[in-house]
Amino acid sequence: MEARAIAKFIRVSPRKARMVVDLIRGKKLEEALAILRYTPNKATDAVTKVVKSAAANAEHNYEMDRDEIFISAIYVDQGPSLKRVMPRAMGRADIIKRKTSHITVVVSDKKEG
Repeated sequence: MEARAIAKFIRVSPRKARMVVDLIRGKKLEEALAILRYTPNKATDAVTKVVKSAAANAEHNYEMDRDEIFISAIYVDQGPSLKRVMPRAMGRADIIKRKTSHITVVVSDKKEG
């Protein structure tokens, strides 16, 4: 059985979020949360929140045992960019793109295959 959680429009670039996500892919729930607790990165707060949400969905909706839950799939997609303008010399302007991310976590209670 699988349970999932998705966080959309997170204000961190997908590249930085993928660095954090790669650390916990395939790990058991408690081990993944321990890794996230001691990883100094802006994206860890958002990833932790989504992982906890997916685990809560698994426990509540599918009656999975918390000790057997592991992260079967986790990935980060790019969301829409917020466009901002920065003034430059001689009346010109540069566009700054503030990137957003969509984080998806799928947890399962047993290995498939």
